[in-house]
Amino acid sequence: MTLLIKFLYPLILLFLMLPLSASADKPAYLIYQKDGRTVPFSALADVALTYPVIMFGELHNNAVAHWLQLELTKSLASDPRPLAVGMEMFEADNQVLINEYFSGLISQNNFEREVRLWNNYATDYKPILEFARTNDVRLIATNIPRRYASAVHGNGLEVLEQFSAEAQKWMAPLPITVDTELPMYKAMLEMMGGHGTPNLIYAQAVKDATMAWFIHRNLYGGVRFLHLNGSYHSDNYEGINWYLKRLVPEIRILTITTIEAEDPADVQSDQLQKADFTIVVASSMTKTY
Repeated sequence: MTLLIKFLYPLILLFLMLPLSASADKPAYLIYQKDGRTVPFSALADVALTYPVIMFGELHNNAVAHWLQLELTKSLASDPRPLAVGMEMFEADNQVLINEYFSGLISQNNFEREVRLWNNYATDYKPILEFARTNDVRLIATNIPRRYASAVHGNGLEVLEQFSAEAQKWMAPLPITVDTELPMYKAMLEMMGGHGTPNLIYAQAVKDATMAWFIHRNLYGGVRFLHLNGSYHSDNYEGINWYLKRLVPEIRILTITTIEAEDPADVQSDQLQKADFTIVVASSMTKTY
């Protein structure tokens, strides 16, 4: 038996080392600073602890981004400072349902049946919501109800004035200022190849403005605010950031974005300038939808 162990030991050791070697050769993701240096997740989490607001821009179908959002939520929640998590994926008029569910007044089944959930909720957002529910973390629905954004897309900004005072509680205060010269909005029209209209920009802007408004409204009691949104809403320090800075000029915001690359270890410097940290995920990574 002793001879057998001596014979097998090198093979066992090699087998145990293989996953580590494969991981090093083909990383699933890397986290970059703007200067091109890679950092471990723990370094990103430590920096996040020094900011009152963190914008985590995701690719909606990217499993790695959703996992790191959950891990960052857990890390921030372990700090004595109270944490609130805001989510683009929940519309502001559903806040009452979130509050009722978190308070135990309604069942999970009723909550999930009545809230307008994204199709990838179960795999990508439910773990974060359930962590918040069981760990005394406030969860804030920050997005404008989609029916109002759709109305803007069809009829322009002025249509918002026609909604009732009750409806206007679920959007940024009117009138909403839109700077159509912001690069992100101009790029949206360019991507449409001449088929877009200013209303497309306005519909995007009312989402950005409303998310900024509900972040602003919940910055009380020394809270640290982690906001989860599609990367386009916070890339290049525009979108939500631009509106939040108008509300609180001195606010310090840490931005995180997510991109994909064939090889996460091979990215260009200009790809790392959209945010303070860039999570580069292998483009072959399994998508959640």
